[in-house]
Order: sequence, then C-alpha cells, then structure tokens
Amino acid sequence: MVTEPISNDTYEKAMRVALEQAHKAAASGDVPVGAVLLDQSGEIVAADHNRREELNDPTAHAEMLVLSRRAREIGDWRLTGHTLVVTLEPCSMCAGASVLSRIDRLVYAAADLKAGAVWSLYNIPQDRRLNHRVEVAFGVLEDEAGGLLREYFERRRQAATAPDDANRRSQSE
Repeated sequence: MVTEPISNDTYEKAMRVALEQAHKAAASGDVPVGAVLLDQSGEIVAADHNRREELNDPTAHAEMLVLSRRAREIGDWRLTGHTLVVTLEPCSMCAGASVLSRIDRLVYAAADLKAGAVWSLYNIPQDRRLNHRVEVAFGVLEDEAGGLLREYFERRRQAATAPDDANRRSQSE
C-alpha cells in the first residue's frame, strides 16, 4: 500500500541531498534525477545522480548507482533495512531493483506519469506476486523536484527548436 506524503525531517533532509545530486545530473546534460540511500539509522550511505550520458550506460540511473555502490561496500546484495530516497518515481528497472535488493522502503518526490513503475503505471514494489514488497511513501519535496524536471525539459525543448527558428528567420530575409 502507498502511504500518504510525509514530512519526516530525515526524509526531507535526504531528499534535499538527492535534489543536489539531481542538479549535478542536469549540469552534465542528463535528466535531473538524484537518489540517496539511508541505512537503518537514517544516515546517508550513498548518493548519486543519473549518469547515463556521462557513462554511455542506459542502466546508470541514480537509483541503480546508489544500490550497487552500497551492495559492493557491505559485500551483500541484500540491503535489508535501507531506504531509497529519489527525486522522481522510479522506472520499471529501478523499481525492480528496489525489490530485488530487498530494501525496506522507497521514498520519492515527484510522480512520473510516463514511466513511473511504483504507482503511476505499475506498482512493482508492492506487487503481491513477488517474494518481497517495499513500503512506499511519496510527495516529499514534490514541488521542488517537479519544478527542476519541468525547467530541464523546457530548456531542452527550447534548445531543440532554437536552430529551426534561426533557419526560418534567415530563409525569410
């Protein structure tokens, strides 16, 4: 079951770090998504951002990077007791990884109506057919995360149409 939006200080602080990571992704030309992983005590043990463009790797999503980093660090793929905090609702790959890594909970800021696999399109983390379910919370700093994504895609759309506008002006002169 998806829980209501929360305002827990721990999750808000973690989401602010994830937003800082998301800004790094945007600065490097990637979709601004950031993620952090919290241990059982609420301490941040991994933080990263989308690096698909930087690494030329379609799996280099922020969520995948923090889960992998922590698993390598502790020497175990089971991340029981951990909480994944991410600025955008995870896709099917990342939602599946949250189940496979056995994290306890997933907290996300903004919904992804086109690719979200936690609630928007699918509910992978809580699918009763799977052998593990992840507690889900949403809406932590949703406006900030959603605004960052909207600004990023607006800039991309403007950049994509700018050469066409210049060509039209030069053709009409």
